[in-house]
Amino acid sequence: MMRDLVAFIAGSLVDRPEAVEVAATEQEDTLLLELTVAQEDLGKVIGRQGRTAKAMRTLLNAVNRESGHQVKLEIA
Repeated sequence: MMRDLVAFIAGSLVDRPEAVEVAATEQEDTLLLELTVAQEDLGKVIGRQGRTAKAMRTLLNAVNRESGHQVKLEIA
């Protein structure tokens, strides 16, 4: 579910949504999501001063609050 949410948000922001990939890895009580986009779309996903990336992380933590697990989003 979290993986699909990140893919949807990133796909809506970029010019090349077919290049969006999200890899999910579980480590103990942490879900690590690694977002990969086309090089030219990297700035759109990160945003000015990282605001877009921060907003995505905030949304993920709000959605995941009830599960008790931590979610980390890395943009590669």
